[in-house]
Amino acid sequence: MELNYTKNGDYLIPDIQLSVQEQKPLGKYGRMRRAFLQENNTLLYNHLILTEKLYPHLWEIQEIATARMEQMMAELLKANPAPDKKSNQMAWVQHMNMLKAQAEEVILTELINS
Repeated sequence: MELNYTKNGDYLIPDIQLSVQEQKPLGKYGRMRRAFLQENNTLLYNHLILTEKLYPHLWEIQEIATARMEQMMAELLKANPAPDKKSNQMAWVQHMNMLKAQAEEVILTELINS
C-alpha cells in the first residue's frame, strides 16, 4: 500500500481519508449501543471506529432491535390482551406501557448491553 504525505512544517502527515458511507440517522437503540460500547467496551468501540464498521454495526443493531420490539409487542399483546381502549383509556395506556417496558428490558439485555 502506497501512502502520499503532505508536509506540514517539519512533519509529514499521511493523506488518509475515510471512505464515504451512507448517511442515515441513528435511532434510540443505535445510540444506546454506541453509549454502551463507549463506556464498557472501549477496545471494541475503537476497533469498530478504526475499521469503519461502527455505524454499519449500529444501524444493524437498530434494525434488529426495532423488528424484535414489534414482534415481542405482538406476542405479549396476544398473551396478555389489553383492556378496551374506548371504555377504559388509562388502563389501556398503563397496560401497553407495561408490555413495552417488558419487551424493552429483554432487548436491552440481549442486544444492547451484550
